[in-house]
Amino acid sequence: MNPKIQITKTELLSDNWYLLNKVTYEFTPEKGIPEIQRREVFDRGNGAAILLYNKEKQTVILTRQFRLPTFLNGNESGMMIEVCAGMLDEKNSEDCIKRETEEETGYRIQEVKKIFEAYMSPGAVTEILHFFTAEYQPEMKVSEGGGLAAEHEYIEVLELDFNETLKMVYSGDIKDAKTIMLLLHAKSEGLLP
Repeated sequence: MNPKIQITKTELLSDNWYLLNKVTYEFTPEKGIPEIQRREVFDRGNGAAILLYNKEKQTVILTRQFRLPTFLNGNESGMMIEVCAGMLDEKNSEDCIKRETEEETGYRIQEVKKIFEAYMSPGAVTEILHFFTAEYQPEMKVSEGGGLAAEHEYIEVLELDFNETLKMVYSGDIKDAKTIMLLLHAKSEGLLP
């Protein structure tokens, strides 16, 4: 624990979908006197994301779905093109991403490679995202995917040319951070030329 931080109060503001807390804490700067600070912290749990790629076809599997926060912040359609991702229901991020991949894309993958972990919005959100890649082949497709109706998921599965997706990042057609990170990783590591 950081001895310069003392949590003094945590107030639950909302537990509707995830948790929103107001945290009061005492912080002592490197050179200074202790300060009382308050922040709202959104706890949505941790997640995992994966880039599925096919070397022979030079393609990737992405998804398209409606994202309300983007709609509220200027995305006219609210639709986002993203890598497959989901919240961790279990501790093992590999098992989670394999399950999410099949639910969302219809591909049953056996082997995944963990690339890194990252906080996606550390100023307000507790989430750590686990990043993966995996190769896919057409014979791995076991269903249409599309997500779970019980979870109100309506996901379109896209198989796109890898180089076109890179152009979509720079044209603004892909604005999702986790997707951009994984696409640029694939390019820098030579997963796809």
